[in-house]
This record gives sequence, C-alpha cells and structure tokens, in this order.
Amino acid sequence: MKNKIIAIMYDFDKTLCTKDMQEYTFIPNLGMDTSEFWNNANQLRENDKMDQVLTYMYLMVKKTEDIGHHLTRDYLNKMGESVELFPGVINWFQRINEYGQKLGVKVEHYIISSGVKEIIEGSKIGKYFKEIYASEFYYDEKGHAVWPKTAINYTNKTQFLMRINKGVLDMADDYGINKKMDDKDRRIAFSNMIYIGDGLTDVPCMKLTKDGGGVSIAVYTDKSFKTTKTLIDDERINYAALADYSEGSKLDMIVKKTIEAMAINTELNNLSYSDDKIVKM
Repeated sequence: MKNKIIAIMYDFDKTLCTKDMQEYTFIPNLGMDTSEFWNNANQLRENDKMDQVLTYMYLMVKKTEDIGHHLTRDYLNKMGESVELFPGVINWFQRINEYGQKLGVKVEHYIISSGVKEIIEGSKIGKYFKEIYASEFYYDEKGHAVWPKTAINYTNKTQFLMRINKGVLDMADDYGINKKMDDKDRRIAFSNMIYIGDGLTDVPCMKLTKDGGGVSIAVYTDKSFKTTKTLIDDERINYAALADYSEGSKLDMIVKKTIEAMAINTELNNLSYSDDKIVKM
C-alpha cells in the first residue's frame, strides 16, 4: 500500500528568503559589503579551482578569524534570526499541513540547500522541516568551526531526493541509499513530490522531480524572472509563480491544487493494490 505522504522540498536562499542568507548579518559583521565577500570567493574559486560551496565555507571561517573571532554553531544559529522571508512564508507550513490533513494526506517539508544549515536551523521557520539538508560545519572540542562537515552543491542535491523517496534520511547511511528497493517499498513516491526552487542551481532537482511524475515549481521576483523564463523555455518546471506564499496567492493555489491531485492519485493507487475488482492503474 502506498503511503499517504506528500513531500515538499525547498531550496532556501531566494526561494524562501529574499537573498543569500550570509548577506543579512554575517557579511556586514565582517565589516564587508556583500559584493566584496562574494568577489573574494569567486576569485579564490577560479584561481585555485575550488568547489563553490567549499570556497565560501572556507572564507566564512577565515574572515571570522581575521577579525579576531571564531565561527561557532551558536553564532550561526543567531544569524538565522535576521533572515528576511518572503510574504506568507511564516504561516505557510501550518496552513499547507492543515490543507493536506483535510484531504487525508500528510505533508512533510524538507530543505535541500547549498546554504548553511546552522543559519537555517536558527531562522523563524527552522522548526517546520522534517529534515534540513544543507552545508554544515564540523566543530572542534572548543566549539570552533574547523572543517566542512557537509557541502551540498547543485549536482549532489539530487541524492537527497532519493533519500526522501526511499525514507533513508540519515546522512551517514550510505548503504541504505544505494540498496536496491522496489517502488512499492519506497516511503514517498516521486509522483508525491513537489520541488520549489528559484534558479539554475535547482535544475537537477527540478528535472528529477518532474521526470519522476512529481511537480517542480520556480518562484521568482521582478528581478529574477529572466532566469525563470529560461526554466520555462527549457521545460525544466511545471509551474512558475511570484515568490509570495500568502493565502490566495498564485503559488498557494498551485500547491494546493497539486496536493489535491496527488491525494486523489494516492487513493486510487491504494485501491488498486487492495481491491481485486479494481485493475491496477
């Protein structure tokens, strides 16, 4: 029997919040402007052929030490409090959960982001996610960040869709994620998945979700619509909507209609497995 669970996966930066999460408090506290920090990161990456995510994580540690401090988990969690969210995001999760309950399905929310997990955890919405898959630091015995514990870039994001699909959520479980599993045994079918992102770094996840029978949605602002237009033209997504999560918004209606359709299909699939009089669809 198929589980009556629908997973909504989100990117974070410029999907749920208005800009890169480091730009609210972390970079200003270094005495730098955002363009200076990211230019430094891009130059280091190009000169030393580094991974983009590992580059910015290295610079976060180094630049903090340069001003006489250490990067700690508590400090990054505190940064999450200043993250500015798009309209409607604060009430979104409870509202969508309740909508799913009315339709007889459970909605779970997941983050799959190249941003910093500790900052996301400290944000006003950190408590609403079943799992937060994001880049994270390793801390020494003094609580100082010394190494990347996890680095998530746009290409390895897709492994987390597979983890959610199979129900193998533990990052340390490499055996379970690679073990063969029949479709009927997977916790959440791809056809019960919704991916919400904002840009080209989300393309692998958008494509995998869409190709698997799920729904991919791009959110945009007036400044970012050009990128979204590319995703539409390249058929990477099912829908596009303004980054407004308020009740009655276009995004709200798209997600609710999608949940309705998924709830109906899940019920039909359950009937097809349990009733001999019904032909499996």
